[in-house]
Amino acid sequence: MGFILRRLAAAIPVLLGITIIAFLLIHMLPGDPAKVILFGSNASPEQIAALRQSLGLNDPLLSQYLQFLTQLLHGNLGTSYLTQQSVAHELLSRTPSTLILTGAAMLVAIVIGVPLGLIAGMRPNSLADRLARGASFLGVAVPYFFLALLLVLLFSVKLNVLPAIDDGTGKALIIPAVSLGWGYAAILTRLIRGRVIDEYRSDYIKSARARGCSEWRVLLRHGARNSAIPAITTIGLQFGNILTGAAITEVIFGRAGLGSFLAASISDKNIPVVQGSVVLIGLGYVLINLIVDLIVGAVDPRTRLATAAA
Repeated sequence: MGFILRRLAAAIPVLLGITIIAFLLIHMLPGDPAKVILFGSNASPEQIAALRQSLGLNDPLLSQYLQFLTQLLHGNLGTSYLTQQSVAHELLSRTPSTLILTGAAMLVAIVIGVPLGLIAGMRPNSLADRLARGASFLGVAVPYFFLALLLVLLFSVKLNVLPAIDDGTGKALIIPAVSLGWGYAAILTRLIRGRVIDEYRSDYIKSARARGCSEWRVLLRHGARNSAIPAITTIGLQFGNILTGAAITEVIFGRAGLGSFLAASISDKNIPVVQGSVVLIGLGYVLINLIVDLIVGAVDPRTRLATAAA
């Protein structure tokens, strides 16, 4: 419990920093939200000024930030300028789609990256190792949005077996998940390969072989277990990165998720929605890192002791 409380206490200044960044970034963007809202209505300067006053945009930035922070402390993300609906409701209604895409992409990364890393590290410089390194090189070198376009050309345009635009079916999730998860699979492959090679040089691996253990037993019981902690940490960090990268993927494939909604809100200068989105994504990132810390602490109690000593 003490370990959890220390992690939660460390997350408070991070969350505070996220609120400051979310508030300042949207106010640094060019454009007047009142003019965007009244665009096409032939609004007079007086009407625009009245709307700015009603939205509180004429208040000093510090006053606007304190009001924003006070609303957050009460669980209120504000009201959308365009729809006049609760920002929390609009964001939460789109969050499941983003979480599904993020989870599917992370699953792709784990299913591809972990086995490739284990096999490549088990036999360095073998054919399997060279193939795994080649695949990881491509995964790092090719941007996921470019890979998405290639997959659409092949499977949607050429073969016509998968939809290019989200239609609510499971098949529509395949190309976005693969394109988003492939690069992170490459990162996992390279990390695990390096860790397994290091573990195979240790004395306890040599002792296990001397006792007659099979190569697969040595790999799974010793090499994989002792490579788990950096892999778990990386998976947690990459999950947060995938959550952020899902925004572009949602725009490409027309998915009605949190990322595409955030992109549209930025162009509309919908300040409450942008601020709420950034805070929600930041909160998700902090929670993911907390979960990773708890998992690592359960796998290796030494990390909990090190944290307590610090």
